[in-house]
Amino acid sequence: MIGSLRGAVLERGADTEVLLEVAGVGYLVTVTPRTLAELEPGAPVFLHVHHHIREDTQTLFGFLRREERATFQILIATHGVGPALAMAILGTHTPMALVDIVTGADLASLTLVPGVGKKTAERLLIELKNRLNLPMLDPIGAAHNGVANSTFGDVREALFGLGYAPDEVRDALRELPGGGDAATVLREALQLLGARRA
Repeated sequence: MIGSLRGAVLERGADTEVLLEVAGVGYLVTVTPRTLAELEPGAPVFLHVHHHIREDTQTLFGFLRREERATFQILIATHGVGPALAMAILGTHTPMALVDIVTGADLASLTLVPGVGKKTAERLLIELKNRLNLPMLDPIGAAHNGVANSTFGDVREALFGLGYAPDEVRDALRELPGGGDAATVLREALQLLGARRA
């Protein structure tokens, strides 16, 4: 079983497939559109890999972050969720955003995933509620530091968009004082993250 690959990107396909060369061997790896956008041809890369084996085929699914692979594995272990749907979910929502969606029973956000209708979303919310409880995906609770969970969800997404890693974001948000709207929390988080990187 292949658990990870370290090599160089040879080609990026249009259909979320990347050709990764490792020690002279080329591996075709399926990734999400978000991951594909971060992989530059010729650049070195390390991918966490899920090696999916079926009777008639083998597929490698690659992820830049460990928590993405963990979430993918939780998703495909859920009734009615195959690898294609799991990748569509991760292509639409980050792992932490997915935790927030399930915690808040946010049906509308889940139906943003291509191929997920209202009935499928309702079933997924029920089935994932007790599955997405990994420590690395632990959401900041609704009453964390007196700030609404939705506020922290908005701030997390903004910080991810600015290029901060999930571990950095989670640790920073846990240390913030309570109170404030999303703009205030984001400003405080950026100050804290900036100080840590200085």
